[in-house]
Amino acid sequence: MKFIVEILFTGLAVFIAAHIIPGVYVHGFLSAVIAGILLAIVNATIGLLLRILTFPLNFLTLGLVSFIISVFMVMLVSNLLDGFKVHGFFNAAIFAIVLSILKMVFHAIEKK
Repeated sequence: MKFIVEILFTGLAVFIAAHIIPGVYVHGFLSAVIAGILLAIVNATIGLLLRILTFPLNFLTLGLVSFIISVFMVMLVSNLLDGFKVHGFFNAAIFAIVLSILKMVFHAIEKK
């Protein structure tokens, strides 16, 4: 049950972030949920591998490389999914920041 709630919260966060940021388009709540699932899968596989490979550089830049990897994962999901589009690196960076903040807020609400 907690997993389903987490998926729905992630989809809601993607949906809200897409409507806040110009240059990010999502075609309905179902596409937002699918984009959230794909973001989780891509970050858990390709993103994890890239973070392991770039650990020394990530350490030297105090985590900036990890953020850039997250932005590239958003852009990858944008290319994979028709109902979710992000136009440009800057929009993907803002989307990643807003998505992280919204997920943090939803986790705080969920714990209460």
